[in-house]
Amino acid sequence: MTEHAEVTGELRLAVAQSFASDGPLGRVDSAYSVRDAQLQMAEAVAGAIDANEALVVEAGTGVGKTFAYLVPVLVSGKRTLVSTATKNLQDQLFFRDLPRLRDALGLPATVALLKGRGSYLCRHRLAQAREGAVLPDRMAVRALARIETWAQATTTGDIGELEGLDERSEVIPIVTSTRENCLGSECPEYHACHVMKARRDAMAADIVVVNHHLFFADLALRDSGVAELLPTVDVAVFDEAHQMVEAGIQFLGQTLGTGQVIDFSRDLLAAGLQHARGLLPWAELTGACEKAARDLRLAAAGELHDVRSIVKRRWDEAARGDGLTMALDTLVGALMAAAEAAQGVVESAPDFTRLHGRAKELAAQAARFQKPSPADQVRWVDLTPHQARLIESPLDIRAMMTQQRAAASRAWVFTSATLGDDDALSWFSEAAGLEDARHLRVGSPFDYAAHARVYVPPRFPAPNEAPHNTMVGRAAAHCAAALGGRTFVLTTTLRAMKVVAEALTNELADLGQPLEVLVQGTAAKRALLSRFQQGGSVLVGSQSFWEGIDVPGDALQCVLIDKLPFPPPNDPLVEARVRQLKEQGRDAFNDYFVAEAAISLKQGAGRLIRTETDQGLLVICDTRLRQARYGARLLKALPPMQPLETGEQALAWLRSLR
Repeated sequence: MTEHAEVTGELRLAVAQSFASDGPLGRVDSAYSVRDAQLQMAEAVAGAIDANEALVVEAGTGVGKTFAYLVPVLVSGKRTLVSTATKNLQDQLFFRDLPRLRDALGLPATVALLKGRGSYLCRHRLAQAREGAVLPDRMAVRALARIETWAQATTTGDIGELEGLDERSEVIPIVTSTRENCLGSECPEYHACHVMKARRDAMAADIVVVNHHLFFADLALRDSGVAELLPTVDVAVFDEAHQMVEAGIQFLGQTLGTGQVIDFSRDLLAAGLQHARGLLPWAELTGACEKAARDLRLAAAGELHDVRSIVKRRWDEAARGDGLTMALDTLVGALMAAAEAAQGVVESAPDFTRLHGRAKELAAQAARFQKPSPADQVRWVDLTPHQARLIESPLDIRAMMTQQRAAASRAWVFTSATLGDDDALSWFSEAAGLEDARHLRVGSPFDYAAHARVYVPPRFPAPNEAPHNTMVGRAAAHCAAALGGRTFVLTTTLRAMKVVAEALTNELADLGQPLEVLVQGTAAKRALLSRFQQGGSVLVGSQSFWEGIDVPGDALQCVLIDKLPFPPPNDPLVEARVRQLKEQGRDAFNDYFVAEAAISLKQGAGRLIRTETDQGLLVICDTRLRQARYGARLLKALPPMQPLETGEQALAWLRSLR
């Protein structure tokens, strides 16, 4: 296999030969075996590439979807953009999957990895940090010293290379750039810039690996090279496509964050004191911006004083009265004064040209939020302990995807293990404007009926009843006791997680079981998973543990879900989608709430069986699955696990696995 297949029909044949038992994959891997589901998907991808068509594929766990799209891409020889959900998955594709397949197939494809600019060291800002950064503690000082040492040797500048550096470190924003503070071609380090090198490599490569956030952010802001790259590719593949809509909504909208204003103020103060000290009252100007930002947060929060995580607040609530309008007025005034000051000293340093632009842009965003929202957009406020973000967003990515597909003739492939609970994969296809695409559902090759059981307690407190979370914790303790640990407890909210974890700990103590209870937030996600895989523990997690977690083998044999994961009805985006569906004359509960719950339930259940030999029990502590008219639809969305009728049967199954 040294030549690319280009003629219609030849690509399908070449792909089939690649997956044959005596083909190139089989020759380099003695454990390789042909999977009919994988071949079916690969041939469909080859057909889409040949015909420049759109294909939406739901591929169950174990199909091997990554190879099913990468082999046709490599064999076709066509220039391809591959987008996936996270930076970790990007690294897996770039460092492991693509090199392995490229070598096996004997094809000379060049591959590049492109991340957002915040993932790359900025040499100019590192030099500035070395001279005058104010660091919060000794750990930050040590982290900066490590980065300085690593900076001498790195060729990519990818911060992800630094093992052990916490991705939440306060040092990272100091030594990386943003679209706002990058000096561009005016930067003294421009020719050695790691971001520019990554973009040049991407423009020269046959296959470029990006992530969804970068893809949408760049289409919205044209900041990281994807907008220039996309017109040059023949094939665009989106893995973990179920996360695309959320990523698109996040980046295609408009945002004004009080943190952005404070960052700008500090950058302006630093530049003013360094390059134009004494020329203008920098402390006064930037102090006014910071105070206006903090006052805006207070106005946006209203009576919500104690915010400990992210809280979404409806726009009509936040904008009630004059507080928000007055705070935005004050902010616009402070930013325009700062912009005028920066413009007055642009001759002093290139930093001031960029700072003037940032101030004007932030002021324009603040002014935007003083006007009524367009009819096809929804507005809300995200509150965190440290900042407020005013957000205006589209409800879906239909318009953007339709525009991109119309712009040029190319193949589009969208794939995930969960894209809908019907053959049209409506949950994803409608939101992405892909009803006209070809749709394919490829089931998992795993024998769920033999290896997995599902148990819904026939009698259990309803999710809205006070004892529910406590009973979930107690039920989880009995499951974990039967297995000696090896249990995931997935909750739908952080509040429920804390109650469940406490009840679980207490019940384990009463049962005399010395099992460790690991709780999301008490340590980094990777550290919690590492500890869990060592055995003898139960892991309790909320949203970030429902997907993307891979614990194969005996280490995980029970997944317990507290209740059906319906979207929160008072979420501003949810409310807007419900209004939209009602205006279309549709049933919002069936078409939206149940469809969303089916997707989330499939994601959570997907943690249980990860290989052909895995065995386990799925427990869902929500009697609505047995009693409500939509329960059958949600159970049908799950893999075909054998149902159990009593708690005794469930515990007996777990003991048999132990």
